[in-house]
Amino acid sequence: MADALRSSVTRVFDSLKDGMKNKETLEGREKNFISEFQENLQAVNRDLNELERLSNLVGRPSESHPLHNSGLLSLDPVQDKTPLYSQLLQAYKWSNKLQYHAGLASSLLNQQSLKRSANQMGASAKRRPKVQPSALALPPQYVDDVTLGKVLKAILVMRSLFIDRTIVRGFNENVYSEDGKLDIWSKSNYQVFQKVTDHATTALLHYQLPQMPDVVVRSFMTWLRSYIKLFQTPCQRCGKFLQDGLPPTWRDFRTLEASHDTCRQ
Repeated sequence: MADALRSSVTRVFDSLKDGMKNKETLEGREKNFISEFQENLQAVNRDLNELERLSNLVGRPSESHPLHNSGLLSLDPVQDKTPLYSQLLQAYKWSNKLQYHAGLASSLLNQQSLKRSANQMGASAKRRPKVQPSALALPPQYVDDVTLGKVLKAILVMRSLFIDRTIVRGFNENVYSEDGKLDIWSKSNYQVFQKVTDHATTALLHYQLPQMPDVVVRSFMTWLRSYIKLFQTPCQRCGKFLQDGLPPTWRDFRTLEASHDTCRQ
């Protein structure tokens, strides 16, 4: 549109430069000059009005929300068809509000958390029942009943009255290190007992009762005793004794039924 205005202005000056063209009479030359000059002026006025109309459509980037180079999107004269800048500005305002309210919420939650923690610490010190010590004095007959000496060896690492971890090895594997100390870290050389060790770790998490450590020990030992027929019990799912060269190494925590690791999934 600026080029059109420039061309119309050029035509005005060209008509003034050329003056009245040769006509038969002076009156004819004057009428022709005035008519042409008026047409050129009207063209200039028309182009100028159109340029002003388009310039009013051009938006201006908001100074309160500096969006850097994205503010140039507001220079698009056809905002009705491509309202990118207005949508971007709304998203920017929404993001600022979200960040502001999130900050307030975080501050309030932190204050409530500190108050709740302080109250719980005070209340727990007053109301928390003390764990009664348990001697875990089991009769010899019970110990003999849960012994798996002819099938596997299990090392139970205990912290106070709680079972911390367990290692299962074959009955013919050495459980002592070279210096004569009990080896509580080395894995079994047999894959079947490595599987049993993994399942025993899962069982310890399942039987977790911090307030009743004696029940935990009895429940875990009962579960562990279900491996007494590790190589004689078929899988309760597929009915086979071996799968991928391994016997059923999984024991259900409730029913103690045997199954292959893949069959139970």
